[in-house]
Formats: sequence, C-alpha cells, structure tokens
Amino acid sequence: MVTLKEVKTKKDLKAFVKFPFKLYKDSKYWVPPIISQEIKTFNKKENPVFNDAEARLFLAYKNNQIVGRIAAIINWLEVKDQNQKKMRFGWFDFIDDLEVSQTLLSEVEKIGKANNLEFAEGPVGFSNLDKVGVMTEGFDSMATMITWYNYPYYVKHYEAAHYQVEKSYSESKFPFKNVKPEFFFKAQELIKKRYQLKALKLTKTEEVMPYADKMFDLFNKSYASLSSFVAINDVQKEYFKKKFISFINPEYIKFVVDKDDNMIGFAIVMPAFAKALQKAKGKLFPFGFRYILDAKKNSKDVIFYLIGIHPNYQNKGVHAVIFKEYYDVFTKKGIETCFRTPELEDNIAIHQIWKHFDPVVYKRRKTFRKVIS
Repeated sequence: MVTLKEVKTKKDLKAFVKFPFKLYKDSKYWVPPIISQEIKTFNKKENPVFNDAEARLFLAYKNNQIVGRIAAIINWLEVKDQNQKKMRFGWFDFIDDLEVSQTLLSEVEKIGKANNLEFAEGPVGFSNLDKVGVMTEGFDSMATMITWYNYPYYVKHYEAAHYQVEKSYSESKFPFKNVKPEFFFKAQELIKKRYQLKALKLTKTEEVMPYADKMFDLFNKSYASLSSFVAINDVQKEYFKKKFISFINPEYIKFVVDKDDNMIGFAIVMPAFAKALQKAKGKLFPFGFRYILDAKKNSKDVIFYLIGIHPNYQNKGVHAVIFKEYYDVFTKKGIETCFRTPELEDNIAIHQIWKHFDPVVYKRRKTFRKVIS
C-alpha cells in the first residue's frame, strides 16, 4: 500500500530533494543538483516566485521507504492573467511501480480540481526558466545541470494514467568545428552597419549586471509568443541575477545593442557543469566548489542556454552578430562541443538559426497533459 506525506518540515524537504540520489545512485547519466540550492528553490522566503505561485510537495511511502515524490504547482499569473487553468507538476520521480506514480498524480489532480483548474501538465517547473519535460529518447546521454534525467519506464506511467503528449522538445549538439565563419562573418558586418548595431564585449560580471534587467525585459518580449510562457517580473529578475549570472563566464554572455544602447539581442552560454556536479555529489563543501570552478574555467563543452532577438529584428540576421562573438571566444578557449537546451520542436525560428551547424538531435522529451475538470 502506498501512503502520501505532504512535506511540512525541513527534514521532509531534505528527504524530498535527496530522493533522486537514491533512485539514480547506479546511473552514470543522472546529474545531481546542489542540495542546498534545490532546497532554496522551495523556500518561500528565498524564491520570489512564491509571490505569485504556490507549491505543495509530496512524498510517497511504501513499506516505510520513500518510493516517489512530486511537486504540485499553481502559477497564479498564468491562471489569472493568461486564463490558463493549468495545474502544473514537476520534480516527479518514482520507482517502477504504477501504484506509486498513480497515487502521486491523483493527488495533483485533486488539488487542481479543488482550485477549479481544467487540466494538469508536467513535468514542468514554476516558469520557463525551470527544467521541463520527461525524457523519451537519449537515455544513454548524460543530463545537464538544467535538465531532468529519468529512466525509460517513466513514459509508460504517464500513459497508464491517461496523460497525453502536450509539447515535444528536442536537444541537439554539434562539434564546434562545424561552425564555419564564412556563414556569418561577412553578413554580421553588413547587419551591424545596416541597423547601426554593436556587440558589447564584457569580461567581468560587474560589467554584465547593468544590462541584466534589459536582458530579462527582452527575454519577456522575444519569448512571449511561445506556448505556456510566463513573464519574469522585477522581483524575479533580481533572484535570477543572483542565482545564475555568477555561474556563467561573463564572456559567455553576449548583448547586441542599437545606437541608443537599446538591447535588441542577447545570448547566454554556460560551461558544461555535468561532470563537476557528479563529482560534487550534491554538496558544495568540501570539494564541490573546486569542481565547479574548474569546470567554469576549463570545460571544453558549452551549453547554449538562452538566445533572444527583439521581435522587430527577428529574421534580420542579428544572430550572426552573436555567433561571431562566440566564435572568437570559443576559438580562444578551445571549445569542442556545443549543446543546446530543450527547444520546442515546433519552434521553427530557433531551428532555422542553427541549421548551418548541422546539429544532431540526441535527446527528446515531452510534457504530458490530462483534463481534470
């Protein structure tokens, strides 16, 4: 028999965060989070998303052992402002036991019904900057610090609960040697001249910070047309600046501005931290920091995390300016492989940007939806 326990104490929260460490202890592809950071994600005093959202966390027990977990999430900005009556769920992990997964999903659906929501969708986080999707292909590839990994059996549990595919995502990679400068070197010079643009060359984090708010504003504008997009507000901007920007090499953050210093394009690339996080085993001390700093400085693999172009400048080749800047940096650093984060398969515009580099899709993931009203 499966019993549920709602997370109410610090001890329960730590057990919630640490459950995957046990579930994936024999997997060489799972990448652990930093436990302290994961705990802060669910701290209402630390994470400003709780100003407009709520989450209830549950642990599933069988024979007095934790066998599953789930986060039931309501983003009230999405529900009230966008009229999306969605019950979100994420951080959904479980042993290969249908009773466990169905009990957890049933609790999410019950919460959704109690709040007059119409459907449940997951796995997703609070917003578009969180992890998304259950893996359906690519189980023999290492995860990244910004994606969830799962066993192949997860999909059958969604199907058994009568969930249907809602969104499909792909992750691709390409060797840096595929990047041929002739594709964009000449074009980017013409584009900069035609639209009076310039790329900012930033080498210190403190140089990045004055532009961070403009970047998040542009993120909101450039991603607004995507399904399920929830804009980042001013309080969340401050939170994400502290959480992410210190992790990223400043020369991996690229801004393109016009003659009046208005931002019209940006991109964020992160060093590949996966192997460092595996070595850290969820802890920053005593050696986790060292592994992460070493990866930040020396990783030969990079992850394209975000790229955004102002709607008025899309399809005008601005990405060529950004790629030129990265080409110079990556050549100097000896970068070998470029990875892309999950991108909606129906986002044709983003796939067109990368086509010249002959990317290979190596993972696919999906979110699943069920009507609950």
